[in-house]
Amino acid sequence: MQGRPAQAVAGVLLVATTILVICHEWSGLAVFALPAAVTTFGAIALLALRVAWSRRLYLLIGGALFAVVAAVLPGWRDAAAAAFGTASFIAAFFTALMTIRSVAAGSPSIQACGMFLAQQPPGRRYLALTIGGHLFGLILSYGAISLLGSLAASSVAKEPDPEIRAHRKRRMLVAIQRGFVSTLPWSPLAFAVAISTTLVPGASWSGAVLPCLVSALILSGTGWALDTIFKPRLTVPRPATRAEGGWLKAMAPLLILLAILLGCVTAIWAVAELRIIAAVMSVVPIIALVWAGIQGQGEEGALRHVGTRAAAFAVRDLPGNGPELVLLVMAGFIGTIGGQLAAAVVPGTGFDLAALPTWSVLLILFWLIPVAGQIGMNPILAVSLMAPLLPTPEALGVAPSTVIVAITGGWALSGSTSPFTASTLLIGSLGGVSATHVGLRWNSLYALTCGFVLSLWVLLLAILS
Repeated sequence: MQGRPAQAVAGVLLVATTILVICHEWSGLAVFALPAAVTTFGAIALLALRVAWSRRLYLLIGGALFAVVAAVLPGWRDAAAAAFGTASFIAAFFTALMTIRSVAAGSPSIQACGMFLAQQPPGRRYLALTIGGHLFGLILSYGAISLLGSLAASSVAKEPDPEIRAHRKRRMLVAIQRGFVSTLPWSPLAFAVAISTTLVPGASWSGAVLPCLVSALILSGTGWALDTIFKPRLTVPRPATRAEGGWLKAMAPLLILLAILLGCVTAIWAVAELRIIAAVMSVVPIIALVWAGIQGQGEEGALRHVGTRAAAFAVRDLPGNGPELVLLVMAGFIGTIGGQLAAAVVPGTGFDLAALPTWSVLLILFWLIPVAGQIGMNPILAVSLMAPLLPTPEALGVAPSTVIVAITGGWALSGSTSPFTASTLLIGSLGGVSATHVGLRWNSLYALTCGFVLSLWVLLLAILS
């Protein structure tokens, strides 16, 4: 089976994976694990038919690592089960988030919010787009960059002065990107939080959210401060334009959606005592279906519209993200099974992170992620590989939240600097420059400054633990 029929089947299998993983999270029954692994890798195998060889290479590496683990580890079945569980979770989490991204991206009211931000006058445009990138990023993930970036690029294209056009495009695009990456340390809808709270013993979103929000403020505030300090001086100053309408009225659709989403997630998490990530996976698709029904009123009927949109999502929208899905799922699988192998082999070499001072372990963890991103290592892969080698937070003498702050802060830096991440690639495409140019020229001072301040924040938390 090749081509579109295979992609449609892959989409249906991913929906099945999501349902199975949600059932596992709610019931705790292991009976759902094997079917979820089968549907996940059935979907990945079909999606791999239409992705580049750079993505298929992950499948080959994963298969090779699985064979090595099965050959050398006595407890290889447990290692394999953990790897398959991680892969299924990532596939389900991605699918759940895609439901609301798919509905929101086509919403005229959400488009209007983005246009309002893109048309802000120069004096507050950077801050507006940073806030917008953050708020849109909570809902749309990388889709926030595509939506806001496209609106910003089209707005800039109308500027006749090439000097103003070049400066404005760069500043608007990096504002959007930095707003987006500032969601990574704290958002319960971000992979950084989902993966790190799973891997760090004793960690939870509720326990880490407050210090992680400080990380988000550092990331967004540093960007605004640097833009203000190093604002370009134009040879011919131009009068500012003003966006029509008030902020609250213009942004109301997005703010209402966020309030409903976060309120429902928090309520289910508190009442059902689920992991916050499980609550997200359970709530987001339901909100997306209800929203699709509201959008369909007055057209073909709400129920018929929901059915049409759900079918299109499964067989078209979801498989359309095949390259990203293959990368994320296999990064989780390789990182988990590779980490299990490393945990069994590395101690025999005499390497022991527990012998190092706590502050150095935390800084190594923090800086490893953006550095690994420069050589093409996805943060999921880097974190999953290193996690089994880390001493427990208790052994380090710090709170689990401190380790989460180190991981998610490094993850955010990788999102702004790595030429292999979706955020940097999208910004480069919209800005007409390479992803390397975005990461190492547009964002170099930003990353170094944020890295320094975030390092101090991690160390302060370690001292206070």
